[in-house]
Amino acid sequence: MQAVLANGRGKILFAVATGWCFSIGVRLAYPVLLPYLREAYGLDLTTAGFLLTALWLAYALGQLPGGILADRLGEGNILVLSTLISAGTLSLVALADSAAIVYLATAAFGFGTALYGVARFTILSDVFPNNDGTAIGVTMGAGEVGNAVLPLAAGAIAGAFTWQYGFGLAVPVFLLVAVLLRLVVPGRTSGTTSAVDDLSLETARYVLAQVRRREIVVVTAIQILTYCVWQAFTGFYPTYLIEIKGFSEGVATALFSTFFALGIVVQPATGRLYDRLGIRRSLPVILLVVAAALVVLPFLEGFWPIVAGTVLLSSILGYGTITLPYMTAAFPADMQGTGVGFLRSTYMTIGAASPVLFGAFAERGYFDEGYFVLAGFAIVATVLIRWLPELEDR
Repeated sequence: MQAVLANGRGKILFAVATGWCFSIGVRLAYPVLLPYLREAYGLDLTTAGFLLTALWLAYALGQLPGGILADRLGEGNILVLSTLISAGTLSLVALADSAAIVYLATAAFGFGTALYGVARFTILSDVFPNNDGTAIGVTMGAGEVGNAVLPLAAGAIAGAFTWQYGFGLAVPVFLLVAVLLRLVVPGRTSGTTSAVDDLSLETARYVLAQVRRREIVVVTAIQILTYCVWQAFTGFYPTYLIEIKGFSEGVATALFSTFFALGIVVQPATGRLYDRLGIRRSLPVILLVVAAALVVLPFLEGFWPIVAGTVLLSSILGYGTITLPYMTAAFPADMQGTGVGFLRSTYMTIGAASPVLFGAFAERGYFDEGYFVLAGFAIVATVLIRWLPELEDR
């Protein structure tokens, strides 16, 4: 590991991981602060839910522009821009005097963080060409630190003082992260030329030709299935624990935080597994554990069995540290950002529908059966791996 982090690479990894920790952690603080926003602006459940939809839909739609900008302007430059946009838009949320401003600023915050989502992958793929799985795993593990800690911190700050501080105190942190990124991360980590410098018909044909390659099509199909599992599971697991398993809200919240905290260990470990074994031997292990855990979950009763089930279910957090490095490395260097951004916009937009469908399924009395369907998605994704070639340079 020391050799991997030599020559300044460790500083780059730390800076990128720190930025991602706050980028995703603040996004997941929104559900915790939602009751305060409802009270402040008189929002009902439907309009409050639309605020979250605006946040995540803007994040999904911002992936492709983020990838194109990373290719054209430089990956490190886009990370700095993303953190500055995050600071500015959160300032608007904290100072807003109307619900309309909160909605617009929230959507802009989601779009701004989307710029970070793509560029971090291409930077780590460039800086750690032989250990990108490990580097991306560490970064995503840092994100789980944010997921576990920042929503709890924002809720505690809002309860002790006011909800505006829950957002506002993140502003100077984003500004400090922007300075760190500017000092440590090169403005561009890929080559000096980009396939999207000229947005012509020829460029579009080149990009589409790359996107249609077998490895890209298959890994995208796998990513769609697994992302649907992740979205549906994380969207309803606390509700399931309360309504079906009979736990209190406090215990359900603690188990949900534990689920994300386990990602701190799971994601670096699965990233390392990808580096050592490749995608064809590492991903089936993760997906079969996910499928088994989802099938067993409805039959678990009592606190400690559910804790054990939550530990197994945390393997869901590890699939991305295998599929995303593969997806990034599969594209030519001159269009990595554009390619990854296009695919992320595609699978995130499709995956955004899974919580709605899962909720409709559960509302009709099929909550347990919904987990069997998600397990089926994981199994289908496992089968697809057989058509996924290993990359030649691994």
